[in-house]
Amino acid sequence: MSTIRWIETQPRSARWHSESGLPLPRRVVVADDRMRAAVAHRLACEGTALLWRGDFHNARQLLRAMDRRVGRAAPGVAGTPAETFHLYRRFRAHRARVLGKLLVLLEAEHVLALRRAPDVRVACREAYGPSVGDMAVALTELLGVISARQWREKGVDVPALGARVHPHYGVFAPTRSEYVDLVARAPLPLGGGVRTAFDLGTGTGVLAAVLARRGVGRVVATDVSGRARACARDNVRRLGLGWAVRVTGPELYPEGRADLVVCNPPWIPARPASDLDLGVYDVGGGMLHGFLDGLAGRLEPGGEGWLVLSDLAERLGLRTRAELLTAIGAAGLRVVDRLDTRPRHARVRDTDDPLHAARAAEVTSLWRLAVA
Repeated sequence: MSTIRWIETQPRSARWHSESGLPLPRRVVVADDRMRAAVAHRLACEGTALLWRGDFHNARQLLRAMDRRVGRAAPGVAGTPAETFHLYRRFRAHRARVLGKLLVLLEAEHVLALRRAPDVRVACREAYGPSVGDMAVALTELLGVISARQWREKGVDVPALGARVHPHYGVFAPTRSEYVDLVARAPLPLGGGVRTAFDLGTGTGVLAAVLARRGVGRVVATDVSGRARACARDNVRRLGLGWAVRVTGPELYPEGRADLVVCNPPWIPARPASDLDLGVYDVGGGMLHGFLDGLAGRLEPGGEGWLVLSDLAERLGLRTRAELLTAIGAAGLRVVDRLDTRPRHARVRDTDDPLHAARAAEVTSLWRLAVA
């Protein structure tokens, strides 16, 4: 267990926790409402963590002021899309490290004992589990935990389901509905008589639920993440689909064969910075290749595998279309058809985003694959 130590009238310590993998701070000083943003930014850049003991809303203001200072070093568009992507990721990592130096203390039962602080006990219990004593976390992380609790309570509307899905902390939310719509409208194999389907990397369970609502008799949903499995089970229960969907893991493929195997792997073949990045980044495209390489041996005769994949990695120069097609062929598969859609999320319209050109041209596809 990592422990941070500081002086506050007397020596004190607390367990250090970071969901994003931020390293244990080398030095910790106490900060309050008198702390100026310029000083806080300088100390954070030097590696000193600031344990906040002032007003909660003032801490948020200080964080925003620090962010503005960090933003002055944001990179623009580089020579190639790949160079722009790597520069942007390095900047985002630097920003996370600097802003992650502003800390708060969660005391017993996850109490945040700051003036004007919200009651974060339920949100923290859902994200971290039972309290085991004082724990120091970055304010940026705590704000994410609070936001996740709001998402979990409110839910995300999924038009293809005619219902809401409730994401848990650390589980990728289905806010980009275009990939869900593809699964909802693609023609089912075997003339629609799909008895069993696998949903690999189920996350919130949204695609498993869509398949069950389409009449698939039995859906087995897998995920490597325990948080995702708990989230999927919760959503399956909320939607009244427990009779049709079983959630398991951590293996990618469950036992047996299926008429349909659906996989929406992370779209970017790059190293994730933390567990929270696993829904987007996958070094070497490990999950993509795991799905392709195992598919032929898991399909029933006449069955199909549906690969839901954005071409953003191709537009960023991180993977080529030829590499994807070669991997499909090498796995003993052939392309039956491909359904395409354009993303509708807000970043498509954000012209200040260094990756705007690639995002604006992005196409998300559902590749229907069968045994060659």
